[in-house]
Amino acid sequence: MSEPLIRAVGLEKSYGDTRRVEVLRGLDLAIERGERVAIVGESGAGKSTLLHILGALDEPTGGEVYFGDAPLGQLDEVRLARLRNTEIGFIFQFHHLLPDFSALENVMMPSLIGGSSRAEAEGRARPVLEKVGLAERLDHRPGQLSGGEQQRVAVARAVVLEPKAILADEPTGNLDQHTGEGVAQLLLDLNRDLGLTLVIVTHSQRLAGQMDRILELHDGRLC
Repeated sequence: MSEPLIRAVGLEKSYGDTRRVEVLRGLDLAIERGERVAIVGESGAGKSTLLHILGALDEPTGGEVYFGDAPLGQLDEVRLARLRNTEIGFIFQFHHLLPDFSALENVMMPSLIGGSSRAEAEGRARPVLEKVGLAERLDHRPGQLSGGEQQRVAVARAVVLEPKAILADEPTGNLDQHTGEGVAQLLLDLNRDLGLTLVIVTHSQRLAGQMDRILELHDGRLC
């Protein structure tokens, strides 16, 4: 059995001092390479918090997250930034595209941040945007794109450096059913074609049902 790509051991997260709110309580999790996992649960259960901790966007109060064999809590900020840029792709309910830049320029950003030349960044971004069906929209800014097109740009940006894992927080939650199904299918295709590991927080039972596993977050633990 290969080592899990993402592993959480005894994960805890709480907020506040005098009125302490415990969000995660000794949570354990192992996600295999190439696996598709849905995390579901009631609003406010801590699903987004968990996803942010798994992706090194937030720190746990206790416990540890391992990405491959690397304990995230022991990495300095430079190494964490590199991991977030190259090994993990993030997709959110709201796409967070840069409004003054074109679709192509938005997808070039991870490469530019990583130190690639503009020509190299463009060479990576163009085929990815073509793959997600936006070959004719490269020069359009986010305000000129539909909601589904904007989310496809966000997906392209997340996968342009071919990360090992995609962490998606309600990726279809802000879309109509038809458009959402298109984005969901795109993620499944990328999982199949590129071997990406998918971890998706969702309220959509339809999307969750297409994953390999469904984990419910309840009372700070997964079941």
